[in-house]
Amino acid sequence: MGTSSCGDGEKQRIEDEEQYGVLLYYKYTSVPDLDELVSFYESSCNSLGLLGRVRLSPNGVNVTVGGKLTALEEHIAAAKSNCLFEGTDFKLASCHHPLNDKVAQECGFTSLSIRVVEELVTFSPCPLLKSPDISNAGKHLSAEEFHSVLQSANEYLDGDGKSENKELVLLDARNLYETRLGKFESENVETLDPEIRQYSDLPTWIDQNAEKLKGKNVLMYCTGGIRCEMASAYIRSKGTGFENTFQLYGGIQRYLEQFPSGGFFKGKNFVFDHRISVGSSKEDIVGSCLLCNNTFDDYSPRCRCRLCRMLVLVCNHCRVKGDMYVCELCRKHGKGEFPLSLDPPNQPSVSNGDDTRRKLRILCLHGFRQNASGFKGRTGSLAKKLKNIAELVFIDAPHELQFIYQTATPPSGACNKKFAWLVSPDFDKPSEAGWTVAQCQFDPLQYQNQTEGFGESLTYLKNVFAEKGPFDGILGFSQGAAMAAAVCGKQDQLVGEIDFRFCVLCSGFTPQPLLEKEQGSIKCPSLHIFGSQPGKDRQIVTQASSDLARLFDDGCATIIEHDFGHIIPTKSPYIDEIKAFLNQFI
Repeated sequence: MGTSSCGDGEKQRIEDEEQYGVLLYYKYTSVPDLDELVSFYESSCNSLGLLGRVRLSPNGVNVTVGGKLTALEEHIAAAKSNCLFEGTDFKLASCHHPLNDKVAQECGFTSLSIRVVEELVTFSPCPLLKSPDISNAGKHLSAEEFHSVLQSANEYLDGDGKSENKELVLLDARNLYETRLGKFESENVETLDPEIRQYSDLPTWIDQNAEKLKGKNVLMYCTGGIRCEMASAYIRSKGTGFENTFQLYGGIQRYLEQFPSGGFFKGKNFVFDHRISVGSSKEDIVGSCLLCNNTFDDYSPRCRCRLCRMLVLVCNHCRVKGDMYVCELCRKHGKGEFPLSLDPPNQPSVSNGDDTRRKLRILCLHGFRQNASGFKGRTGSLAKKLKNIAELVFIDAPHELQFIYQTATPPSGACNKKFAWLVSPDFDKPSEAGWTVAQCQFDPLQYQNQTEGFGESLTYLKNVFAEKGPFDGILGFSQGAAMAAAVCGKQDQLVGEIDFRFCVLCSGFTPQPLLEKEQGSIKCPSLHIFGSQPGKDRQIVTQASSDLARLFDDGCATIIEHDFGHIIPTKSPYIDEIKAFLNQFI
C-alpha cells in the first residue's frame, strides 16, 4: 500500500508540473535601462520555456505569456525581486494547452516575441502624437468597489470623497468584437459601447461623444486594465466636468475571479490568447451569429470580415468554407453590398491564411492632367517595393480635361483621357472637337490658379470610399496631394463617409480650401515627400510643398526631402523611410 501511495504522489507531482497556464501583467513605470530589461525577459522566458508577447517601452511593460504553471510562478518570483515591478498585479490562470494551432499562431503563442515599442498599447490614431499623462489616470476601483457602485446605481462618492447623486455611466474600452461576447449590464446604468475596430479609434470616439461623459461618474473597464489607464487619463485631461472618471482595477478578469457567477458582467470575457474567451460559472451566451442572429459566441473558427479583417461570429449552421463575410461596422457604413459568396474585387490582401496582419489599402490620387493608368505605370517601382505591406488602388479624378497641344499640328491617333481634381475658374469641359491648341507655353505656377472643383471631387471621393473602400490611407501626387491634404483638413467632418488613418503627400501644395488653415492645425498622420533643392522640381516649387507640410501637426508629420525632381523616389534611403512610416499602421 505504501508503494502505491508513493506512486500516486509522484504521479500527482508530475501532473502539477505539467499543468499549463497563462500569465498577464502590465506596469506603467519609468524604465531606467531598457537593454537590461530586454536581457531579463530573454533570459527568464527562454530558460523557462515561456511563449507569447512581451512589450517594453521607456514607460513600462505589457506581458502576455504562456507555459507550465510552475515556470510561470518562477517568472513571477524573478520579476518581483526587481523593485521595478513593485505593486504589479500578476494575473495567473490555469488552462489547457493550446489545442488549435491556428488560434495559437494568431495569438502569438507559438513563439516568444520581445519587442521595444513607443506605446505599450497603441492609443493615439497618430503614432507620433504625445500620449496622455498616465499619472492623470482615473482612480482604481477594486472588483468589490466596482460591484458596490453598480449596486447603489446612481449614488457614488466623487473625487473628494463626498456623497453626491450624479448620473453614472459605464464605458467599455474594448473593441466591438470583444463586446459582442459580453459586457457589464446594470438595470439603472447606461453602458456606452463605442463600437470601435481597434483601441486607437477610442480617442476619436471620446472626442465626438464628450458630452455623454461630461459631468458624470464614468466607470471604465477593459479585459485586464491596461487600456483603461491611458483612456481614463485622456478623458480626465479634458478638464472640468471629466474629473470623476474611474477604472476597474485588474479589469474583467479580476472581477470574474471575485464574482464567479458573473455579477453584473453578462456573457464571456474575450482574451488575447489561445483560450479566446473566459466565462462565468453561468456560461450565459449573449453573442449572436452575424448572419442568422441565433445565439453564438465562439470565435475559434476565426471568421473575419473580408473588408476590414475584424473577427465576426458565424455559427456552424451558417458557416461555409470559402464564404466572405462583412462585419456590422462595414455594413453600417454601406460597404460590401454584394452576395457573400462572391469574391469581391476590393478584398484586402492577406499575407497568408493564418496571419492576422493584412496589407494596407492605399487610395492613390494622380496629378493634374494625368489618369489612373498612367499614374499606376509611373509608380510601378513603388508598388513593387511596397508589395508586402501595401495594396495601391488607383482611380481617375472626376474632372475630364480638354486635350491640348503646343506643336504646329495636333497629334494623330487615340489618346487616353486626362483628368483633374481641381480646375481653374475658366475651366471648359472637353468639346467634341477633341484636340485644342494651347493658349500659352507651359506655366510652372499654373497650380496656383486651380481653385475650383473641390466640392465635386469631394463628393466623388465619398462615393469611391463607399464603393471601393475601406482604405487605410490616401497617397496623392502633385495636385492629387493637394486634394488629399484638403480632405485631411476636413477629416473631422467626414467621419463615416471618408475614413482613413494617414496620408502620403508627394510634391504637394496648399489648395484653396486650406489657405485659411493655421500652421499645425491638421492632426492627420502624414508623410510629406518632396525635392530638397529649389529648381529640381519644375512643376511644384520646394517652398510650396514645405508650406503644406507646416499645416500638419509636428507630432504627426514626417518629412522626406530627396535630391530628385517631380517624382516619388524609390531608392534607399528614401524607400526605407517610406516603409518605416507605413509600418506604423500595420
